[in-house]
Amino acid sequence: MRINTPVVCNSFRVVFVWWHFLLRAAAARQPWALLLNAFGVAACHVVNDVARPRRVVAFTGIAVLLMLLPLSLGCRTLSPAAQTGALGGIPPAGLAPPLAPSNERNWEPSLAVLPYAEFDGDLVTVHNIRNCTYLTETDYVVWHYDKTLNLNDLESVDFIKVPFTAAPSLAHTMLSFGFCGGEYLVVSVEARLEQGEVYSPLKGSLRQYELMYVVADERDVIQLRTEHRKVDVFVYPTKATPEQARALFVSMIERANKLRQQPEFYDTIANNCTTNIVQHINQLRPGRVPFDVRVLLPGRSDQLAYELGLLDNNISLEETRRRAKVNDLARRHKDSSDFSADIRRF
Repeated sequence: MRINTPVVCNSFRVVFVWWHFLLRAAAARQPWALLLNAFGVAACHVVNDVARPRRVVAFTGIAVLLMLLPLSLGCRTLSPAAQTGALGGIPPAGLAPPLAPSNERNWEPSLAVLPYAEFDGDLVTVHNIRNCTYLTETDYVVWHYDKTLNLNDLESVDFIKVPFTAAPSLAHTMLSFGFCGGEYLVVSVEARLEQGEVYSPLKGSLRQYELMYVVADERDVIQLRTEHRKVDVFVYPTKATPEQARALFVSMIERANKLRQQPEFYDTIANNCTTNIVQHINQLRPGRVPFDVRVLLPGRSDQLAYELGLLDNNISLEETRRRAKVNDLARRHKDSSDFSADIRRF
């Protein structure tokens, strides 16, 4: 995984990138990078805060603490042998090597089955589309189905944002692809949790989760959040043409196929829901979404998409957000046979 560290003078962005570099270095057993991180964070703040030496000292102390944090947490990708190696010693004989990402674990039932697809010209058969029936957030019946779709029927793609209640600057993001006839399929890039695991952004930076592309019925992913998690859900129509929507859908489904054969670790900063969406867009049109802190803080990703013209910007951002929020409509039409159309009636 390559981390492009831009030369910037903004303290927040510098510390953010350095902190991630630190966590990645710990997982990769590169002790020199841990030390470099401590000096790097301090140096960045010397540049920015020459007139405030107390802040330089404070950030140096924070850097040292962050340097020790990954080792003290017991990263899953660091076996005892790897931890010894990271500290400069010789790994004892007979200890297991560092773990690699795997598709063979005791997964949460809703994340246990990987989707994949088979292409035949303009037709694609998507296997294992999830459509859970939720009684509560953690009590549900898991259903999967297969469906053959004609890519020529792809009409639109919507951007879905779900802010974290406790940290609105963070959010989960997804894409919903609309086909002729009013059918929608959502592709959601997620941390694949094992049974009993709870998502933590910090653990996500320490390679504690695998990456999964969930392909799901729109009612599943939206009602899970509006009905049971009680969080806001925003569904933004994008300005993508049918041709662009098709290319984006194919790109994401092909990545789901690849993950079925070659698992990867999820990464809170570098390999998450929003960074993967950005990567798919930029693969189709290089540079369409430039580096921006709002990719790292996706609670503001709708603002970035609005400014880049990916969303309709003929009306104000505030009005765009008001129209995009679907919580009331999702609750009102939760049993509707035309759920996806009903939540788009604003």
